[in-house]
Amino acid sequence: MKAMILAAGRGERMRPLTDRLPKPLLEVAGKPLIEYHVEALRDAGFFELVINHAWLGEQIMQHLGDGARFGVKIRYSPEPEGALETGGGIYNALPLLGDEAFLVVNGDIYTDFPYATLRHTPRQLAHLVLVDNPEHHPQGDFSLENGIVTGTGKGALTFSGIGLYRPELFRDQPAGAFPLAPLLREAIRCKKVTGEYYRGYWADVGTPRRLAELNEQSGREVPHG
Repeated sequence: MKAMILAAGRGERMRPLTDRLPKPLLEVAGKPLIEYHVEALRDAGFFELVINHAWLGEQIMQHLGDGARFGVKIRYSPEPEGALETGGGIYNALPLLGDEAFLVVNGDIYTDFPYATLRHTPRQLAHLVLVDNPEHHPQGDFSLENGIVTGTGKGALTFSGIGLYRPELFRDQPAGAFPLAPLLREAIRCKKVTGEYYRGYWADVGTPRRLAELNEQSGREVPHG
């Protein structure tokens, strides 16, 4: 099974840190964030990776290369200036991802999630990993009922940015920029999305403050992949 790391975002909320450095190369405990993902995926048995890029993407390619030094094979999915949003970015990478189900991981999270548990084809169009709501997102995204993801409501959890997808989820979409959320919500409405609740370590590294906090915690042995 192949895995995709989403790394094309401009990182507006991370400015000025991302004015001259792409967000995936920002460091946690002295190592670029994207390296944690590459290594965790490799250790979980994902050896074929696809990484999309836009803003300063050449720096990501120069840093990771073809993946050989990490023991993986990396192929890149370049996007135009401004990127294609999450849905459009995945759609654009489908020729590299193939006809089978694939794993997608947001490049701006930090987690010890065991990716090896997701080396399977989802029963429905998608399978999402949900986590406790962070302080900055208290309302959550989706609820979970007997392994089926439902709309928001009491007990809603936050989508972690980790998901398994079948290519069919994107089948009727036009090329170009579009968000992933509407596709997921329609599939959820049709009860075609399964999910799981992960109680381990997870952080959204979306702002300079959160990055600084994570680096402070890393000195106290914050777990990672």
